Amino acid sequence: AGRVRFVLVFDGGCIGNPGAAYGSFRLQRTGSPPMQVQRLKFGRGTNNEAEYKALLGGIEELRGLLAGEGLRPADVELEVRGDSRLVLEQLRGTWRVKNARLAELHRQADELLQGFAHVRLVHQDRWRSVRILGH
Repeated sequence: AGRVRFVLVFDGGCIGNPGAAYGSFRLQRTGSPPMQVQRLKFGRGTNNEAEYKALLGGIEELRGLLAGEGLRPADVELEVRGDSRLVLEQLRGTWRVKNARLAELHRQADELLQGFAHVRLVHQDRWRSVRILGH
C-alpha cells in the first residue's frame, strides 16, 4: 500500500495585535473531499502566535484522525499550506525564531511534524487562504 497523503491549510489572526486571537484549519486526504473547516479561539495573542496555534490545532487533529484509523504519522505524506511566511520559513529553518513565546510554539510544531514520512511546506497567497478558510 502506498502512503496516505493529506493537505493541511491553516491560518490565524487576531483583532488588534495583540488582541482576540483566532485561527482555522482544513484537512483534506488526497482523493477525498475536504473535511469541514475547524475554527478555533485562543484568547489574547499576537497574529504570529495565532498562526502557529492554528497549525498546531491542525496537526493534532490529523494525528488523532490517523490514530483512529490505526495509522501512524510515519505512514503519511503531509503538505502544509499557509500564507504566514514567518511560520513556514521558521519551520524550514531559514528564519531564526527570536521571540520566546513563538520559540515554544515553533518547538511544538517542529516536534509534531518530525514524525511524518514527508512534510512539504507551501506558502500560498492570502486570497487562497481566505477562499478556503473564510478569513
